[in-house]
Amino acid sequence: MGQTGVVDATPPGWPDAVRPPGAPDWEQTAVAWLFDLVPPDYRAHEVLRRYPVLLARFARDHVAAGLEAARTGWRTVRVELADQLPPDAMEAAMTAYEREGARLAAASRGVSAVAGALRGERWVPRL
Repeated sequence: MGQTGVVDATPPGWPDAVRPPGAPDWEQTAVAWLFDLVPPDYRAHEVLRRYPVLLARFARDHVAAGLEAARTGWRTVRVELADQLPPDAMEAAMTAYEREGARLAAASRGVSAVAGALRGERWVPRL
């Protein structure tokens, strides 16, 4: 909670699954959300559980790689599979890449916001 007893505000892009900084157990919700963004095997690394700011770094890198892969796929799928997919499958593939790109871009914004809060940064809304 902030000095006034009110839970601190959250910046734009803050993930719905993560409680606001200052709320009870907010860091546990942040860690759970961050682990949901990375491969399941990352849960085996005690250092990531012990240091949430490090987990946020791993999540940032993983999400960035996924976003780049979605962008590359979107740019190249028509050329690489033009002769192997019917038009409706190609359009569905393009839509899937677009949706995945949007999801990952939102996750990237969320990771940045959560990482900042884990480092102790507080967002102050501008009037």
